[in-house]
Parts: sequence; structure tokens; C-alpha cells
Amino acid sequence: MRYSFIVNPNSRSGMGGMIWDMIEPELKKRQVEYECFHTACTGHAARIIGGITSDGKEHTLVVLGGDGTVNEVMNGITDLDKVILGYIPTGSSNDFARGMKLPTEPLKALDMILKPRRIQRMDVGLLTRAGKKRRFAVSTGIGFDAAICHQAAVSRLKVLLNHLKLGKLTYVGIALNRLFHDKPVNAEITLDGNETKRFRKVYFAAAMNNPYEGGGFRFCPDAANDDGRLDVIVISGLPRQAVLLLLPTAYKGWHVHFPGIHVFKCKKAVIKMERPLAVHTDGEPVFLRREIMAEILEEQIRVITA
Repeated sequence: MRYSFIVNPNSRSGMGGMIWDMIEPELKKRQVEYECFHTACTGHAARIIGGITSDGKEHTLVVLGGDGTVNEVMNGITDLDKVILGYIPTGSSNDFARGMKLPTEPLKALDMILKPRRIQRMDVGLLTRAGKKRRFAVSTGIGFDAAICHQAAVSRLKVLLNHLKLGKLTYVGIALNRLFHDKPVNAEITLDGNETKRFRKVYFAAAMNNPYEGGGFRFCPDAANDDGRLDVIVISGLPRQAVLLLLPTAYKGWHVHFPGIHVFKCKKAVIKMERPLAVHTDGEPVFLRREIMAEILEEQIRVITA
């Protein structure tokens, strides 16, 4: 088997490059047939993958990076059904690895990829906004959670905490800041084209393919990435102090038992906010939008898992 490694050397403030320097000698030691592509900027991974997969052949792709790199790779694949995906997590949030129950220690992740015990079919989500489409593996969201992702993308604090191996605390710190500065809005959500629900004072809405988001928040604890459905969470109608108290419980998924937390299952959700808000896919910022549509694709992708 020949492997195509897509390496983001800048993930986790340069940790990706150091991990690759540890991985490559192991590949040579095991006499693995591989090729390696280093990403240089935003969007580069998608272009690389587009070139690799455009030949219509089967490919085994291994991503070494964070959730954002996984997202770019997913969006570069020409035919999802002809790809097997392996993942060596090097990001600060690693929600994809957490949701797929993948090892986070690099050499253990490599060993799992080279000696696969299980290859799982995983659903793939699709975000549509203003006519533009983007796949996602973990989640897409609008409002408070997306605003956190937008701010984290340019945060100097994130760089510092990554160096201290405390990267996921970036999201906690920014969440506290955004909570007291962002005003909740009215919203309506249409599920599977026939059921519209209206909410007041919405902080955010997210459509999730995997249970975790934002560095370990288990926002949709029952989300299954192979059931052909999205789990949609809406947080609304709560005072800021209540949201602040609920956030820590979301690490365990306990928040879903409290009033103001709404979770639905569907194949497609159209989310409309009363004003344009931040949007993200797998933690990657998207321009402000008032309306988004999230759905599950018919195609799945094969992922190497433990």
C-alpha cells in the first residue's frame, strides 16, 4: 500500500513539523512506500488533494495536522468513495480524533494506520451558505461557537498556550470573553424541510457529525458519525450567567439535561438568524452569514480507526 502524507508543519504553532520529523524516520525504518506533501498556506491542502485524487484511482491519505487540515483535505477529495483516510492529530483541539476515538500519541497513531485493525465508514456533512458549499467532518455552526473559532484563528494567546501544551484553554478563555460581548438573537430552524422551530435569545446553533467541538466540548453527546443524520444543538433563552455555569458541564455532555438546551436529529437543517453572524466548518472561520444549510451527504468516507 502506498500512502500520501499531507503534513501541516505549522499546526499547533510548529508542533506539526516536529512531529513529522519524528514520523518520517519510522516510515523509512519500516520501508513504507509513501509520498509527502507539506502545506504552505490556507487552502493549500485542498489543492494538493485535488491533484492527488483527480486520477480516479484509490488513494490512502494520511493527514498530519489539526481539525482545520482535515477539513481542507475533505474538501479537496474528488471522490470520497475512493479514499481511505488516516489521521495523526497535531492540532490544539483535535475534536476529530476525539470523536473517532483515535490515538493522539503520534507513533501510536502511525502504528494504527500502518497496521489497520478496522476501517470505518464515516458520514460527511455539507455546509451551504450563499450558494457556496463546504464539507465538514466534525461540525458546522453559526453564532457564539463560530465567533470563538474566528477569534481563536488570530489569537496570540493560542500561540502561547500551544507552546505550553495548553492549547485547548484558548477556546475556554475566548468563550468567556465572547459570552459577555455577543448579543443573542432570534432564530428559526427548519428540519428536513417540513418542521420549523423558532427560538428567542439564541447564542448559537451547531450541526454536528461527531460529538465534540471547540477542544472537547461534548455538545451533542449522542451524535453518531455513521447513522446518516446530523445532531443539531441550539442554546437559547438563557441569561449569560446560566450559560457560563453550563459550559463546564458540556465537557461531559451533561448540559443537555437543562432547560434552554435543545437537540434534534435530522438529515438537513436550515438555520436562519435575525442578523449575520460568524460561521465555521470544523473550527475554520467562514464569512458572516444570516442563513446556512447543513446536511449529510449520501457519500461516506472510509477512516482508519482503532
